[in-house]
Amino acid sequence: MLAALLYGQEDLRLEKVPDPTPASGEVVIQVGAATTCGTDLKVWRRGGHARMLTPPTLFGHEAAGTVVAVGAGVHNWQVGDSIVANNSAPCMKCFFCQRQEYSLCPNLTWNNGTFAEYLKIPAPIVQHNMLRLPDELPFALAAMTEPLACVLHGVGRSHVKPQDRVVVLGDGAIGLMFVAILAAETKAEVLLWGGNDQRLEIGKKLGAAQIFNYHQVADISGVVKDCTEGWGADVVIEATGIPSVWEVAIACARPGATVNLFGGCPRDTTINVNTEHLHYSELTLKGVFHNTPKYVQAALSLIASRKIPFELLISEQRPLKDLEQVFADMKARKVIKVAIAPSHPSF
Repeated sequence: MLAALLYGQEDLRLEKVPDPTPASGEVVIQVGAATTCGTDLKVWRRGGHARMLTPPTLFGHEAAGTVVAVGAGVHNWQVGDSIVANNSAPCMKCFFCQRQEYSLCPNLTWNNGTFAEYLKIPAPIVQHNMLRLPDELPFALAAMTEPLACVLHGVGRSHVKPQDRVVVLGDGAIGLMFVAILAAETKAEVLLWGGNDQRLEIGKKLGAAQIFNYHQVADISGVVKDCTEGWGADVVIEATGIPSVWEVAIACARPGATVNLFGGCPRDTTINVNTEHLHYSELTLKGVFHNTPKYVQAALSLIASRKIPFELLISEQRPLKDLEQVFADMKARKVIKVAIAPSHPSF
Protein backbone atom coordinates (compact mmCIF):
# COMPACT_ATOMS: atom_id res chain seq x y z
CA MET A 1 0.00 0.00 0.00
CA LEU A 2 0.98 3.65 -0.28
CA ALA A 3 1.64 5.30 3.08
CA ALA A 4 3.24 8.43 4.56
CA LEU A 5 6.25 7.90 6.82
CA LEU A 6 7.84 10.56 9.01
CA TYR A 7 11.64 10.32 9.07
CA GLY A 8 12.46 13.53 10.92
CA GLN A 9 12.01 17.30 10.93
CA GLU A 10 9.88 18.23 7.89
CA ASP A 11 10.94 14.93 6.30
CA LEU A 12 7.73 13.20 5.20
CA ARG A 13 7.90 10.53 2.49
CA LEU A 14 5.27 8.57 0.58
CA GLU A 15 6.40 4.98 0.22
CA LYS A 16 5.10 1.58 -0.72
CA VAL A 17 4.88 -0.60 2.38
CA PRO A 18 3.32 -4.04 2.98
CA ASP A 19 -0.43 -4.13 3.51
CA PRO A 20 -1.22 -4.64 7.19
CA THR A 21 -2.69 -7.92 8.42
CA PRO A 22 -4.63 -8.19 11.69
CA ALA A 23 -3.31 -10.22 14.59
CA SER A 24 -5.59 -11.58 17.29
CA GLY A 25 -8.01 -8.91 18.49
CA GLU A 26 -7.09 -6.46 15.73
CA VAL A 27 -8.88 -5.16 12.65
CA VAL A 28 -7.69 -3.51 9.46
CA ILE A 29 -9.64 -0.70 7.84
CA GLN A 30 -9.52 0.89 4.42
CA VAL A 31 -9.06 4.57 5.24
CA GLY A 32 -12.00 6.56 3.91
CA ALA A 33 -10.69 9.92 5.09
CA ALA A 34 -7.80 11.04 7.27
CA THR A 35 -7.90 14.59 8.58
CA THR A 36 -4.81 16.66 9.24
CA CYS A 37 -4.30 18.15 12.68
CA GLY A 38 -2.33 20.87 14.39
CA THR A 39 -0.55 18.14 16.35
CA ASP A 40 0.49 16.51 13.05
CA LEU A 41 1.85 19.88 11.93
CA LYS A 42 3.84 20.31 15.16
CA VAL A 43 5.19 16.77 14.95
CA TRP A 44 6.18 17.29 11.30
CA ARG A 45 7.92 20.57 12.09
CA ARG A 46 9.65 19.26 15.24
CA GLY A 47 10.47 15.81 13.85
CA GLY A 48 8.85 13.79 16.63
CA HIS A 49 6.53 13.70 19.63
CA ALA A 50 7.32 13.09 23.28
CA ARG A 51 4.51 10.54 23.72
CA MET A 52 2.94 9.39 20.47
CA LEU A 53 5.70 8.38 18.08
CA THR A 54 9.40 8.07 17.30
CA PRO A 55 10.60 8.39 13.67
CA PRO A 56 10.86 6.71 11.31
CA THR A 57 7.20 5.78 11.60
CA LEU A 58 3.87 5.70 9.86
CA PHE A 59 2.25 9.08 10.26
CA GLY A 60 -1.19 10.59 10.96
CA HIS A 61 -3.70 9.89 13.74
CA GLU A 62 -7.23 10.97 12.72
CA ALA A 63 -9.18 8.63 10.44
CA ALA A 64 -12.45 6.90 9.69
CA GLY A 65 -13.01 4.08 7.25
CA THR A 66 -14.36 0.62 6.48
CA VAL A 67 -13.34 -2.68 8.07
CA VAL A 68 -11.68 -4.94 5.47
CA ALA A 69 -10.17 -7.65 7.71
CA VAL A 70 -10.68 -8.93 11.27
CA GLY A 71 -8.32 -10.92 13.43
CA ALA A 72 -9.02 -13.97 15.52
CA GLY A 73 -11.19 -13.35 18.54
CA VAL A 74 -12.93 -10.28 17.11
CA HIS A 75 -16.65 -10.93 17.40
CA ASN A 76 -18.37 -7.54 17.47
CA TRP A 77 -17.02 -6.27 14.15
CA GLN A 78 -17.22 -7.56 10.62
CA VAL A 79 -15.98 -6.69 7.16
CA GLY A 80 -17.96 -3.77 5.76
CA ASP A 81 -18.55 -1.96 9.06
CA SER A 82 -17.93 1.79 8.92
CA ILE A 83 -15.91 2.90 11.94
CA VAL A 84 -13.85 5.59 13.57
CA ALA A 85 -10.98 4.63 15.86
CA ASN A 86 -9.31 6.85 18.42
CA ASN A 87 -5.52 7.01 18.17
CA SER A 88 -5.08 5.52 21.64
CA ALA A 89 -6.62 3.36 24.32
CA PRO A 90 -5.88 3.15 28.06
CA CYS A 91 -4.89 -0.14 29.70
CA MET A 92 -7.88 -0.05 32.11
CA LYS A 93 -5.75 -1.72 34.83
CA CYS A 94 -3.17 0.76 36.14
CA PHE A 95 -3.27 3.17 39.11
CA PHE A 96 -4.72 5.98 36.98
CA CYS A 97 -7.22 3.86 35.04
CA GLN A 98 -8.59 2.51 38.31
CA ARG A 99 -9.34 6.14 39.20
CA GLN A 100 -10.85 6.78 35.74
CA GLU A 101 -8.02 9.21 34.94
CA TYR A 102 -7.55 7.52 31.59
CA SER A 103 -5.59 10.28 29.86
CA LEU A 104 -2.84 9.82 32.48
CA CYS A 105 -2.48 6.08 31.82
CA PRO A 106 1.27 5.36 31.44
CA ASN A 107 0.44 2.32 29.30
CA LEU A 108 -1.61 4.05 26.61
CA THR A 109 -1.61 2.10 23.35
CA TRP A 110 -0.86 4.61 20.59
CA ASN A 111 -1.67 4.16 16.92
CA ASN A 112 -0.33 6.17 13.99
CA GLY A 113 -0.50 5.67 10.25
CA THR A 114 -3.77 7.18 9.06
CA PHE A 115 -2.16 8.78 6.00
CA ALA A 116 -2.19 5.46 4.18
CA GLU A 117 -4.52 3.29 2.15
CA TYR A 118 -5.04 0.88 5.05
CA LEU A 119 -4.69 1.17 8.82
CA LYS A 120 -4.34 -1.57 11.41
CA ILE A 121 -6.21 -0.93 14.67
CA PRO A 122 -4.53 -2.46 17.77
CA ALA A 123 -6.59 -4.75 19.97
CA PRO A 124 -6.92 -2.37 22.98
CA ILE A 125 -8.32 0.34 20.68
CA VAL A 126 -10.69 -2.15 19.04
CA GLN A 127 -11.89 -3.13 22.49
CA HIS A 128 -12.18 0.29 24.13
CA ASN A 129 -12.02 3.13 21.61
CA MET A 130 -13.42 2.06 18.21
CA LEU A 131 -16.95 3.14 17.35
CA ARG A 132 -19.46 2.31 14.63
CA LEU A 133 -20.44 5.25 12.44
CA PRO A 134 -24.07 6.31 12.11
CA ASP A 135 -25.54 6.01 8.63
CA GLU A 136 -24.90 8.93 6.28
CA LEU A 137 -22.07 10.43 8.35
CA PRO A 138 -19.22 11.36 5.98
CA PHE A 139 -15.83 9.88 6.79
CA ALA A 140 -14.21 13.33 6.75
CA LEU A 141 -16.47 14.56 9.56
CA ALA A 142 -16.19 11.32 11.54
CA ALA A 143 -12.39 11.53 11.39
CA MET A 144 -12.54 14.65 13.58
CA THR A 145 -13.80 12.57 16.52
CA GLU A 146 -10.34 12.36 18.13
CA PRO A 147 -9.53 16.10 18.31
CA LEU A 148 -13.08 16.92 19.37
CA ALA A 149 -12.80 14.34 22.16
CA CYS A 150 -9.66 16.14 23.35
CA VAL A 151 -11.54 19.45 23.33
CA LEU A 152 -14.50 17.98 25.24
CA HIS A 153 -12.03 16.67 27.81
CA GLY A 154 -10.47 20.14 28.00
CA VAL A 155 -13.83 21.82 28.50
CA GLY A 156 -14.81 19.27 31.12
CA ARG A 157 -11.63 19.98 33.08
CA SER A 158 -12.17 23.76 32.91
CA HIS A 159 -15.43 23.86 34.92
CA VAL A 160 -17.01 26.56 32.77
CA LYS A 161 -20.34 27.93 33.98
CA PRO A 162 -23.10 29.53 31.90
CA GLN A 163 -22.36 33.20 31.15
CA ASP A 164 -18.70 32.80 32.09
CA ARG A 165 -16.45 34.98 29.98
CA VAL A 166 -13.91 32.66 28.40
CA VAL A 167 -10.84 33.74 26.47
CA VAL A 168 -9.61 31.30 23.81
CA LEU A 169 -6.07 31.98 22.59
CA GLY A 170 -5.50 30.35 19.20
CA ASP A 171 -7.51 30.14 15.98
CA GLY A 172 -6.34 26.73 14.82
CA ALA A 173 -8.72 23.78 14.57
CA ILE A 174 -8.50 23.07 18.30
CA GLY A 175 -9.11 26.69 19.30
CA LEU A 176 -12.09 26.88 16.95
CA MET A 177 -13.49 23.62 18.32
CA PHE A 178 -13.20 25.08 21.82
CA VAL A 179 -15.17 28.12 20.64
CA ALA A 180 -17.91 25.91 19.19
CA ILE A 181 -18.28 23.75 22.31
CA LEU A 182 -18.08 26.64 24.76
CA ALA A 183 -20.68 28.65 22.88
CA ALA A 184 -23.10 25.81 22.12
CA GLU A 185 -22.74 23.49 25.10
CA THR A 186 -21.77 25.70 28.07
CA LYS A 187 -23.42 28.98 26.93
CA ALA A 188 -20.26 30.89 27.77
CA GLU A 189 -19.35 34.28 26.29
CA VAL A 190 -16.26 33.52 24.20
CA LEU A 191 -13.54 36.02 23.30
CA LEU A 192 -11.42 34.48 20.55
CA TRP A 193 -7.87 35.63 19.79
CA GLY A 194 -5.96 34.61 16.68
CA GLY A 195 -3.78 35.86 13.89
CA ASN A 196 -5.87 35.10 10.81
CA ASP A 197 -8.95 37.14 9.93
CA GLN A 198 -10.54 34.35 7.89
CA ARG A 199 -10.21 31.89 10.76
CA LEU A 200 -11.52 34.48 13.21
CA GLU A 201 -14.62 34.90 11.05
CA ILE A 202 -15.15 31.13 11.19
CA GLY A 203 -14.85 31.45 14.96
CA LYS A 204 -17.64 34.00 14.87
CA LYS A 205 -19.82 31.58 12.89
CA LEU A 206 -19.11 28.96 15.54
CA GLY A 207 -20.31 31.24 18.31
CA ALA A 208 -17.53 33.60 19.41
CA ALA A 209 -19.04 36.74 20.93
CA GLN A 210 -15.96 38.83 20.09
CA ILE A 211 -12.94 38.20 17.87
CA PHE A 212 -9.51 39.87 18.05
CA ASN A 213 -6.49 39.74 15.76
CA TYR A 214 -3.42 39.80 18.00
CA HIS A 215 -1.38 41.37 15.19
CA GLN A 216 -3.41 44.53 15.74
CA VAL A 217 -3.17 44.62 19.55
CA ALA A 218 -0.10 45.44 21.63
CA ASP A 219 -1.54 44.44 25.01
CA ILE A 220 -3.78 41.37 24.86
CA SER A 221 -4.38 41.11 28.61
CA GLY A 222 -5.19 44.83 28.75
CA VAL A 223 -7.89 44.46 26.09
CA VAL A 224 -9.30 41.41 27.90
CA LYS A 225 -9.55 43.43 31.12
CA ASP A 226 -11.21 46.29 29.23
CA CYS A 227 -13.85 43.78 28.07
CA THR A 228 -14.42 42.41 31.58
CA GLU A 229 -14.82 45.47 33.79
CA GLY A 230 -11.14 45.47 34.56
CA TRP A 231 -11.03 41.98 36.10
CA GLY A 232 -9.99 39.52 33.40
CA ALA A 233 -11.57 36.31 32.10
CA ASP A 234 -13.29 33.69 34.25
CA VAL A 235 -11.62 30.94 32.24
CA VAL A 236 -8.72 31.10 29.77
CA ILE A 237 -8.00 28.37 27.21
CA GLU A 238 -4.51 28.36 25.69
CA ALA A 239 -4.59 26.50 22.35
CA THR A 240 -1.34 27.38 20.58
CA GLY A 241 1.42 25.41 22.31
CA ILE A 242 3.70 28.46 22.46
CA PRO A 243 5.31 29.08 25.89
CA SER A 244 5.02 32.89 25.65
CA VAL A 245 1.29 32.51 24.97
CA TRP A 246 0.98 30.38 28.12
CA GLU A 247 2.24 33.43 30.00
CA VAL A 248 -0.27 35.68 28.18
CA ALA A 249 -3.04 33.26 29.17
CA ILE A 250 -2.15 33.64 32.85
CA ALA A 251 -2.08 37.43 32.48
CA CYS A 252 -5.62 37.40 31.01
CA ALA A 253 -7.16 35.65 34.02
CA ARG A 254 -9.19 37.35 36.74
CA PRO A 255 -8.62 36.53 40.43
CA GLY A 256 -10.06 33.07 41.07
CA ALA A 257 -9.92 32.08 37.41
CA THR A 258 -9.02 28.77 35.83
CA VAL A 259 -6.31 28.80 33.14
CA ASN A 260 -6.33 25.72 30.91
CA LEU A 261 -2.84 25.31 29.41
CA PHE A 262 -4.03 22.99 26.65
CA GLY A 263 -1.58 23.55 23.79
CA GLY A 264 1.40 21.21 23.98
CA CYS A 265 4.72 23.09 23.97
CA PRO A 266 8.06 21.78 22.70
CA ARG A 267 9.90 19.39 25.01
CA ASP A 268 11.88 20.97 27.89
CA THR A 269 10.42 24.47 27.50
CA THR A 270 9.57 26.54 30.58
CA ILE A 271 7.49 29.59 31.46
CA ASN A 272 7.75 32.32 34.09
CA VAL A 273 4.93 32.67 36.61
CA ASN A 274 4.63 35.57 39.04
CA THR A 275 4.25 33.80 42.38
CA GLU A 276 2.54 36.78 44.04
CA HIS A 277 -0.06 36.88 41.24
CA LEU A 278 -0.60 33.13 41.40
CA HIS A 279 -0.91 33.03 45.18
CA TYR A 280 -2.93 36.13 46.02
CA SER A 281 -5.22 35.83 43.00
CA GLU A 282 -5.92 32.17 43.81
CA LEU A 283 -5.40 31.12 40.21
CA THR A 284 -5.90 27.53 39.09
CA LEU A 285 -3.43 26.54 36.36
CA LYS A 286 -4.22 23.25 34.63
CA GLY A 287 -2.34 21.25 32.08
CA VAL A 288 -4.88 19.16 30.18
CA PHE A 289 -3.83 16.35 27.87
CA HIS A 290 -5.51 14.08 25.32
CA ASN A 291 -8.92 12.42 25.83
CA THR A 292 -10.78 9.51 27.43
CA PRO A 293 -13.18 6.85 26.06
CA LYS A 294 -16.15 8.76 27.48
CA TYR A 295 -15.25 11.85 25.50
CA VAL A 296 -14.55 9.86 22.33
CA GLN A 297 -18.10 8.54 22.45
CA ALA A 298 -19.49 12.00 23.22
CA ALA A 299 -17.51 13.55 20.36
CA LEU A 300 -18.83 11.15 17.74
CA SER A 301 -22.37 11.62 19.02
CA LEU A 302 -22.04 15.41 18.80
CA ILE A 303 -20.56 15.30 15.29
CA ALA A 304 -23.32 12.95 14.13
CA SER A 305 -26.02 15.23 15.57
CA ARG A 306 -24.89 17.94 13.10
CA LYS A 307 -25.79 20.58 15.73
CA ILE A 308 -22.48 22.33 15.11
CA PRO A 309 -21.14 22.93 11.57
CA PHE A 310 -17.76 21.27 12.05
CA GLU A 311 -17.44 21.08 8.27
CA LEU A 312 -16.37 24.74 8.47
CA LEU A 313 -13.02 23.48 9.75
CA ILE A 314 -12.27 21.39 6.64
CA SER A 315 -10.62 23.76 4.20
CA GLU A 316 -10.01 21.24 1.42
CA GLN A 317 -10.23 17.60 0.35
CA ARG A 318 -7.04 16.27 -1.25
CA PRO A 319 -5.54 12.94 -2.41
CA LEU A 320 -2.71 11.29 -0.51
CA LYS A 321 -0.15 12.24 -3.16
CA ASP A 322 -0.65 15.93 -2.19
CA LEU A 323 0.18 15.39 1.50
CA GLU A 324 3.57 17.12 1.47
CA GLN A 325 2.04 20.22 -0.13
CA VAL A 326 -0.82 20.09 2.38
CA PHE A 327 1.65 20.36 5.27
CA ALA A 328 3.40 23.23 3.56
CA ASP A 329 0.01 24.95 3.24
CA MET A 330 -0.71 24.27 6.91
CA LYS A 331 2.65 25.75 7.89
CA ALA A 332 1.77 28.86 5.87
CA ARG A 333 -1.66 28.94 7.59
CA LYS A 334 -3.46 28.68 4.24
CA VAL A 335 -5.70 25.86 5.47
CA ILE A 336 -7.17 24.72 8.80
CA LYS A 337 -7.83 21.00 8.39
CA VAL A 338 -7.54 19.03 5.16
CA ALA A 339 -9.34 15.74 4.54
CA ILE A 340 -7.03 13.28 2.81
CA ALA A 341 -8.60 10.43 0.80
CA PRO A 342 -5.91 7.75 0.50
CA SER A 343 -7.97 5.00 -1.14
CA HIS A 344 -10.56 6.64 -3.34
CA PRO A 345 -11.77 10.11 -4.38
CA SER A 346 -15.18 9.94 -2.68
CA PHE A 347 -15.68 11.32 0.83
